[in-house]
Amino acid sequence: MSALRPRRVGLFGGAFDPPHRTHVALAQAAIAQLQLDMLHVVPTGHAWHKQRALTAAQHRLEMCRLAFADVYRAVVDDRETRRSGPTYTLDTLHELQAQYPDAQMFLIMGEDQARALPGWHRASDLGRAAIICVASRSESGVLAGQANDSFELHGQALQRLQLPPSPLNATEIRDKTARGQSVSALVFESVARYIDQHHLYQAA
Repeated sequence: MSALRPRRVGLFGGAFDPPHRTHVALAQAAIAQLQLDMLHVVPTGHAWHKQRALTAAQHRLEMCRLAFADVYRAVVDDRETRRSGPTYTLDTLHELQAQYPDAQMFLIMGEDQARALPGWHRASDLGRAAIICVASRSESGVLAGQANDSFELHGQALQRLQLPPSPLNATEIRDKTARGQSVSALVFESVARYIDQHHLYQAA
């Protein structure tokens, strides 16, 4: 890492229930395109904004460790799962800024998260804490029609991440597992094996 520029640190948060191939592709794209020195992959703790209960944190953390094991400069961070009460991205950004006081912070997200930005806790403060970077996973997503790498959405200044279109999502993986169908093409083999061994997402 060059001593002539500050560290560039990314935050990629989410439920990761489970982490899948597109999550990993997004992380790799962010590290390469933003020239990150480190990317913190942060499974959420208490997801106050989700109606369904998440899989236990220890399972989501371990699946993330398996999924991101070979992603250079990515580290799985358990700080939100250790936090009591609702977990807010802004609090995590402030903690990372204190940890890396000279760093430029980047908040990494997919188009589904970007679409929901107005409902985030203190959403207007996020852009002051980090550069918000969005990867669209479809041709008709939130980046459709945006010709520039920088643009505005919901009053927030955003930066585009290039990522090949992908319809893959965690809901599909959970549904397929509940129906007894293979998900080996959707997640890495180590994650598929973990899901099977721990009987995750199976129908009651």
